[in-house]
Amino acid sequence: MAKPICSRFIHLEDSQDVANGSNGFKFRFISYNILAQVYVKSSYFQHSPSSCLKWKARSQAILMDFKNFDADFLCTQELDEYSTFYKSNMENLGYLSLYIKRSGQKRDGCGIFYKPSRNIRRTRLYILVHPQLGSGPGGHLRWSFEFEVHICVPNQSAGLSELSIAQLLQMEEIDYNDLVNCMSALNEIGNNKVLDLETRHAPIKELSRKHQPDDPHVRLKRDCVGLLAAFQLNDSSNHIIVVANTHIYWDPNWADIKLAQAKYLLSRLSQFKELISNKFTCIPSVLVAGDFNSTPGDEVYRYLVSASEVAPIQLRSLYAAHGGEPTFTNCTPDFTGTLDYIFLSGSRLRAVSLLEMPGPESADVIGGLPNHHHPSDHLPIGADFSVLQSP
Repeated sequence: MAKPICSRFIHLEDSQDVANGSNGFKFRFISYNILAQVYVKSSYFQHSPSSCLKWKARSQAILMDFKNFDADFLCTQELDEYSTFYKSNMENLGYLSLYIKRSGQKRDGCGIFYKPSRNIRRTRLYILVHPQLGSGPGGHLRWSFEFEVHICVPNQSAGLSELSIAQLLQMEEIDYNDLVNCMSALNEIGNNKVLDLETRHAPIKELSRKHQPDDPHVRLKRDCVGLLAAFQLNDSSNHIIVVANTHIYWDPNWADIKLAQAKYLLSRLSQFKELISNKFTCIPSVLVAGDFNSTPGDEVYRYLVSASEVAPIQLRSLYAAHGGEPTFTNCTPDFTGTLDYIFLSGSRLRAVSLLEMPGPESADVIGGLPNHHHPSDHLPIGADFSVLQSP
């Protein structure tokens, strides 16, 4: 496959102001729905060249994308072939990983790949300065200045030292099927009301029912999943970040289910953040990534960025805070729009650059995805973050 035309990080205008308050530690964070091979059917993607849909070509193209991103944290959705392909290949690139497969017979899931360390090549650079004749005793003098340059390289190589990046502290899995065990979820979905998770742990009485599509027990069981993980960064303050990665249900006609999942996500995220705060006596930053199958302005999106007391944790959208959401992150002839987001919370992380997104007239997306430039029907999103000094 050809290299994507838009695959660079654009420095933000206020990045210098951020750098002035930084403690010097930066990391790269990417989110990417890679399109599980199990869903790659020629009938679904008639617009795509057949050679772009084959597993051998796609797997290598996705792996090359991962390598070129050189991310420290990579959140993936629709990740299948994890144990047979991605886990070992990503380990060869220096990554450790977390993975949860979807429930039931589904073959894909969500993964978080992270680099515990980066390789650093240490090179000595000598600069020789020749002053003018007569500038010192003997006429000619030569001063030698020695500098040590640290160059980050993505792959493992002999003779290189390591710079520690992040250490996994704790993780939890999210199975949205657990919503069927929430009395409030059943009541609210059944009554087509906004879900309240305050009584999410209330016991459920056994109900006699027929498993019909309008039965809340059936509607809530969509086999969607997510991951929560806490990492300690190797910055000067050992700052802790909580990373959430998820894939919300797809059907636009089931907006109530998607909202129920979004509320369950924030409920679990809030509890996990509190657990980490108490256990490690810290105030962690939060990064939430995923395919939310919701466009800007949808009820799910509005809830996630509501900035009100309704949501248990206050989030802001990365791209929206820096010029607006991308025009699209999913591009097919049937649908082109923004479904993928990175949200964050806390005051210690500042974006210094964003992954550039193509426009609708960009040559690498015309005709729809996947194509020779992009192995998925989704586009990756991401940023370089700087960790700010403690207040």
